[in-house]
Amino acid sequence: MSANSYQAQVEEAASFLRARVSSIPRIAIVLGTGLDDLSARVEVNEEISFGEIPNFPVSTVQSHEGSLLIGTLNNVPVIIMRGRVHLYEGYSASEVTLPVRVLALCGVSTLVLSNACGGMNKEYRSGDLVLIKDHINMMGQNPLEGPNVDAWGPRFPDMSDPYSESLRTLVKKTANDVSIPLHEGVYISVVGPNLETRAEYTMLRFLGADVVGMSTVPEVLVARHMGLNVLAFSVVTDECFPEVLQPISLEDVLRAAKKASPKLIKLIELILPQI
Repeated sequence: MSANSYQAQVEEAASFLRARVSSIPRIAIVLGTGLDDLSARVEVNEEISFGEIPNFPVSTVQSHEGSLLIGTLNNVPVIIMRGRVHLYEGYSASEVTLPVRVLALCGVSTLVLSNACGGMNKEYRSGDLVLIKDHINMMGQNPLEGPNVDAWGPRFPDMSDPYSESLRTLVKKTANDVSIPLHEGVYISVVGPNLETRAEYTMLRFLGADVVGMSTVPEVLVARHMGLNVLAFSVVTDECFPEVLQPISLEDVLRAAKKASPKLIKLIELILPQI
């Protein structure tokens, strides 16, 4: 797809949303695998299926609802993405990140991301929350490849602070104030959809990663390219210690995410009025 064609698709989707929604909130939240419970806390003004929005990619994964909620959370206007699409579904990096481009064009200025992940740091356990401070892209793809759209951002966007230091400071203080245990670590992204082998976990840990997942990094790259502030959380749903690795299923992941989600929900609700 040419840069002009892709830009036209993004702008068409943005025009649809602007016409459909009278006021787009400046804060967007992406809900990852098993973390949809937050949507029940939203006072919803409107819900739009991904399939209704021109050019929006539609999730093929059972645990991703695939809709936008526009409303308020703890009296703060928000737009919630219930689910996302992934490279492993067959979408390109540009398609995966089209929703973030659209939200940015509609006026979103802060993007809060969440995901389920495997914990490789020996101090992490299933159900723990991790505040992402940095990432390593092992996906072999980058949504910024190809001709640059100068109106969206620079050809070579800086990544010295991809996850806003000021927002992370706010989160850590808030978590400490209300006694929510919180790690801070490095997220490494892989394509998936298979989980990693013992040797791969050993390698990824050696590279400096604390958690591993199959999303988030492409969205962060595009968000930073377009000047958005980014905050990202991981919920550890499986313990990826090569020495004692155990088989895990999607059902196990969903149960672990559901168990941990109340802590994440509380933390997000508390920080929203301060963003």
